[in-house]
Amino acid sequence: MDFGLVLQADPPASAVVSLMRRAERNGFRYGWTFDSAVLWQEPFVIYSRILDHTERLIVGPMVTNPSTRTPEVTASTFATLNEMYGNRTVCGIGRGDSAMRVAGRAPNTLARLGEAIGVIRDLAEGREAEVGGHRIRIPWIRNGKLPVWMGAYGPKALAMAGRLADGFILQLADPFLTEWMVKAVRQAAADAGRDPAEVTICVAAPAYVGDDLDHARAQCRWFGGMVGNHVADLVARYGERSGLVPEELTEYIKAREGYDYAQHGRAGSPHADFVPDAVIDRFCLLGPVAAHRERLEQLRALGVDQFAVYAMHDAKEATIDAYGAELIPAFA
Repeated sequence: MDFGLVLQADPPASAVVSLMRRAERNGFRYGWTFDSAVLWQEPFVIYSRILDHTERLIVGPMVTNPSTRTPEVTASTFATLNEMYGNRTVCGIGRGDSAMRVAGRAPNTLARLGEAIGVIRDLAEGREAEVGGHRIRIPWIRNGKLPVWMGAYGPKALAMAGRLADGFILQLADPFLTEWMVKAVRQAAADAGRDPAEVTICVAAPAYVGDDLDHARAQCRWFGGMVGNHVADLVARYGERSGLVPEELTEYIKAREGYDYAQHGRAGSPHADFVPDAVIDRFCLLGPVAAHRERLEQLRALGVDQFAVYAMHDAKEATIDAYGAELIPAFA
């Protein structure tokens, strides 16, 4: 199992770079950041510094979207980083929850997202693709490589990830839901004539190493609120009792009112108070190292290839170091 570190690109950018360097020293293979232009600093600028100050770390957004940047701009940006640093990027992509909504726009449609996955990958790897009715190719790219991983929750998105994406990003660490969604992705891959094992499975969630569970929950409660945004979209589309969305995802958002995107993803923010402790315990990895090991073993048994640690809390360094000392070696 690989491990990644996920950060928000809060200023100063030098702190993000420093934490990513620490992660590489501790055995993490991937360095991810959120990508929402209004809420955080521009990640691709920071990626160039991370790549310049690390040797092996693979970097990318968790996740970008097809509208904040057009697909050809996204492809060229990744290809530039790859030319400079040797194909050490990965493109996480989704519909664009906070990036679009905080700017007053709706998230992208799945149709637009599905089209963008192929266009970005083809252009970034030097092939021709159709953009706006025109066939184009980026002529300076040589030997480019860009895996594109898709974030998804709902049945149609899960099926698209299985059909089109190189990897699937699931932003929660509940074993029951992980099993349900991984099966959906792999079945879609098989139905499309792909080898399901070729779709990389990445589970991303807050991990907080420490003995004070109440404090850890308070630091990570924002995550349930973030996931709740996606769940609310699914409920609006499919209904609470459709059978297409697990009730484990739908029950807790009934108390969700007045979600504040200005506080999106912020540790300790009161806008996520509707998320109960039980949900945080299921979605996140909290507690002593032994508790993390047990959950990681469950996830690995379900076919998870990478666990990406959300370190948006007040124990970033301690959690990175604990994973490097006791967990990453155990799952090598």
